[in-house]
Amino acid sequence: MPDANPAALDFLLTRRSRPAKTLTGPAPDRAGLRTLLTAASRSPDHGKLEPWRFIVLERAALDRLAAAAVARGEAAGLDPEQIEKGRKQFADSPLCVAVIETPKTSPKVPALEQTYAVGGVCLALLNAALAAGWGANWLTGWVAHDRTLTAEALALSDAERVAGFIHIGTETSRPPERPRPDLDRIVTWQDA
Repeated sequence: MPDANPAALDFLLTRRSRPAKTLTGPAPDRAGLRTLLTAASRSPDHGKLEPWRFIVLERAALDRLAAAAVARGEAAGLDPEQIEKGRKQFADSPLCVAVIETPKTSPKVPALEQTYAVGGVCLALLNAALAAGWGANWLTGWVAHDRTLTAEALALSDAERVAGFIHIGTETSRPPERPRPDLDRIVTWQDA
């Protein structure tokens, strides 16, 4: 029988992201955030390539990104509602970690597996924040995928991309539970 960790399993069975719009300060300090980033970096990483890096966006950087989202959205001719949604993601956030995919050249580990590893880092950071008692949410949207915005505002190279913006802070309201997948629809059992 394996060593069980019932508290960890219960956390995973009941975890729930907190909507970013419900987060406020305070947020973790740098020491507390380092613990969360350490936990996130323990994600599975085929080939030990570490195809990710973190950009911690504190208040001044969040304000700068909010303004950059407006300027870029207007230049791209986006709908005002899209622009505002992109702006608010940064303007209203108490703290955000941009998880950046930094693919490595490897004859053994295809780029797609590296992308999966970076997704695992995003989820691990989200879960670490939640387990530490913070509210947290993983967002993307047009601000994560617009190459001009990410190159200019985050200084990403052509090979890099945003895998997620993990917003972390103090939750102001607990969200209601939402429907979960029906396992009978998505699980196939094979015994031969």
